[in-house]
Amino acid sequence: MNTPDQSLLGKQAHYADQYDPALLFPLARAPARHEIGLTGALPFFGADLWTAFELSWLNPRGKPQVAIAHVTVPCETPNIVESKSFKLYLGSFSNTVFATADAVRDRLRADLSEAVWRGAESPATVGVRLVLPEVFDREPVHELDGLSLDRLDIECTDYTPAPHLLTTVAGEPPVEEVLTSNLLKSNCLVTGQPDWGSIRIRYTGPQIEQGGLLRYLVSFRNHNEFHEQCVERIFMDLWRQCKPTRLAVYARYTRRGGLDINPLRTSHPMPLPPNVRTARQ
Repeated sequence: MNTPDQSLLGKQAHYADQYDPALLFPLARAPARHEIGLTGALPFFGADLWTAFELSWLNPRGKPQVAIAHVTVPCETPNIVESKSFKLYLGSFSNTVFATADAVRDRLRADLSEAVWRGAESPATVGVRLVLPEVFDREPVHELDGLSLDRLDIECTDYTPAPHLLTTVAGEPPVEEVLTSNLLKSNCLVTGQPDWGSIRIRYTGPQIEQGGLLRYLVSFRNHNEFHEQCVERIFMDLWRQCKPTRLAVYARYTRRGGLDINPLRTSHPMPLPPNVRTARQ
């Protein structure tokens, strides 16, 4: 089993410019899930929505081509792909000839599917969609919809995850709310580099005390964990502490190395949100 310290994160790397799928470095999801008490069947659905802004290859006449790639990785995959390895893998396309953009898409889908489903009894595929330059101006920018928690004037003293801050409002009837914040920040598990994000929490059930929820989200500020793991921790803390009947947690993290990662975890089947970037992405 690969471990984060074996990856190229934080280490000097050779940037290959010829296609090399071996650069992809899968990491098992299970260890981080065990840390938050998840074993066996998952209590959520969802996916990780990746956007790759630095994708280029050569056409048969040697002319460079560019595209943006939207990648959808189901949360049921046994592995994630370490992000620096993903960047190096994408870089390996830069001096490689592909006949068409469809051939690039198909190669991305095959390689990424193999990496994230490696070791699974019933492997499936990831979703890959390429956005070509002629439609770049159709790529929208939109903030997460919902009531902003950031309007609250609160005092914050906890900067490592503090689930005890999550409470519900006694005596109030169940509610359906969509709450957002731009104050999510955690750090890379290996390098300690900051990861900046926005988050949307949609739930039905006992009313969550909003000040405590914002303090809880701020409490990730000095926490070292990958994006996907942070969102699963937030989901499980809310699920256990506040006991909603329905819950969806969606985060959009700013890009690093031309990649952004945007995990969604939900208690119930629902359509995936469109992979639309926020202003900070």
